Amino acid sequence: MTTLHAYLFVAVVLFGIGLCGLMLRRSLIAMLISLELMLGAASLNVVALTSLSGASSSVGQVVALILIGVAAAEAAIALSLFVAIQRRAHSIDVEDLSELKG
Repeated sequence: MTTLHAYLFVAVVLFGIGLCGLMLRRSLIAMLISLELMLGAASLNVVALTSLSGASSSVGQVVALILIGVAAAEAAIALSLFVAIQRRAHSIDVEDLSELKG
């Protein structure tokens, strides 16, 4: 049986990879993928820590499902914004979007 420490370690590693990807990538798509990875790590933490507390494990699973729904809605809105930016600026590279400032 896997221990709580293993789940938390995996969640920290996923969150760290997502944070590095968010800070280092220039493409909006890669930044969105990194953000989704960070949200997945948060969901894993919620499920793991709910199993540690004496509460029913279904509570953590419901919260994780809500987080997955929020992540899906965020991805849909972000992708529609990316399409609009691509049509206007002909690029989704963050460095090329200087005209959106201010």
